[in-house]
Amino acid sequence: QVQLVESGGGLVQAGGSLRLSCAVSGSFFSVDTMGWYRQAPGRQRELVATITRGKSTNYRDSVKGRFTISRDNAKNTVFLQMDSLKPEDTAVYYCSAAIRIYVDTVPFDFWGQGTQVTVSS
Repeated sequence: QVQLVESGGGLVQAGGSLRLSCAVSGSFFSVDTMGWYRQAPGRQRELVATITRGKSTNYRDSVKGRFTISRDNAKNTVFLQMDSLKPEDTAVYYCSAAIRIYVDTVPFDFWGQGTQVTVSS
């Protein structure tokens, strides 16, 4: 059974930093693109950043220059370094990973349980 376990959320003042981690565990063949999404109260879930297995990255405009996504392929772990945090970054952050269970299967998206990030003004 594949699981994504997130950690690192919390409460921080505006201008501060947090680092989120997400580790994939279980039985699978490989982990392809990994990413972070967020959902604020009353809003739809939105993409924050993604990173391919080859470490190509993509960010939403509002976090460019402040957030950095990275991954450790050997440990099947993805990180999100969040600097210069703003109150509008407050949301539940979800980790996502496209995982091939077997060598001949297409990737399937798995999700973490979410971790709360709260930025106070």
